[in-house]
Amino acid sequence: MSNSGAVGGASGAAAAQAAIANAIKASGVLVRVESDEFMKILYKCEKPLVVVSGPAFFSPSYKYLISYKGLAFYTKAKQPLHLPSDCETIISGKIHIPG
Repeated sequence: MSNSGAVGGASGAAAAQAAIANAIKASGVLVRVESDEFMKILYKCEKPLVVVSGPAFFSPSYKYLISYKGLAFYTKAKQPLHLPSDCETIISGKIHIPG
């Protein structure tokens, strides 16, 4: 019986880990903050753009994502946040946050 399957499995797992690491590098840094901190960051932005995902069956919360100074900030809330009128929004069916 050959042991090549175990070796292939190990190299496959290493390749999967490398792919995950590369995906994280490509997506940048994601910082989870509480809703009040998210709003503070939002008000610091000159022309804010927020991605919003409403509640879904398996996720009964609202999710928000914004970029500020090269970082992506994320929060979730049970109730919708009151975004400023000058805030551009993109409605997303789902925001998936790894981890």
